[in-house]
Amino acid sequence: MGTDRQVLRGRTAVVTGAARGVGAAVARRLAERGAHVALLGLEEAVLADVAAGLPTPSQYWHVDVTDDAAMDAVSAAVRHSMGPASIVVANAGVAEGGPFAGSDPVTWRRVIEVNLVGSSITARAFLPDLFDTRGYYLQIASLASMGAAPLMSAYCASKAGVESFAHSLRAELAPRGVGVGAAYLNWTDTDMIRDADQHAVLRELRAHMPPPARKVYPVGQVAEALVRAVERRVPTVYVPGWLRNVQAVRALLPGVVTRYTRRTLMNSEFSATGLLGSGGRAATGRNT
Repeated sequence: MGTDRQVLRGRTAVVTGAARGVGAAVARRLAERGAHVALLGLEEAVLADVAAGLPTPSQYWHVDVTDDAAMDAVSAAVRHSMGPASIVVANAGVAEGGPFAGSDPVTWRRVIEVNLVGSSITARAFLPDLFDTRGYYLQIASLASMGAAPLMSAYCASKAGVESFAHSLRAELAPRGVGVGAAYLNWTDTDMIRDADQHAVLRELRAHMPPPARKVYPVGQVAEALVRAVERRVPTVYVPGWLRNVQAVRALLPGVVTRYTRRTLMNSEFSATGLLGSGGRAATGRNT
């Protein structure tokens, strides 16, 4: 572990969705390991506070990850002021819950755009740097990547998409010396999850999950596991570790979920949550 904790020292790390939650916690852990962190997100004042509290020279950029031109401009600015990125953590994400029938198409599309399209734009913007540094790209996925839940169609579709994107990218970039990892997370104690619990649809969804799957994990614990994954350039990381076992039975999950929800969850009427997470709104500015 002592050696691991030295490998990030002096390197430039980019974290999207870095104002709060997992992104902010990962940025802190990276900085504690000596990395210089570029924080990207939509909440400029909060990003500034996070950057100011880091122990290494770090900067922030106010940017929407779904804006190709803005992300290209930010990648150039990061390279100019901090050096080429060695680490990119594609964490920016939003969610929404509720029945797909009658759902707002703009809201549904925004979840896909931020979570999936935004991840691809992030990778495209920073790949030239990762080629130069033979760096590492970590894609934040989810338990939802493996086992689709009812009433969360946009989120599950987007997270299944980023899982496939990461696996495809890993094979494509391996000959260039770039590592790609996919991080499978369960419920994590962030503002977005706490907001979700205010809505009956997601509160009930979590309540009807098996006990291990409904547990909420401390954000610091999750961030520490993710940064260890970055240090070791692993292809997959599971937080909590038992999620690895889901891979072995994932082909059975759609049938099990359908039978279970027919008996329980779907007997109730639910309304849509709207967008959850600060990335739900489009950016109004580009950078600091």
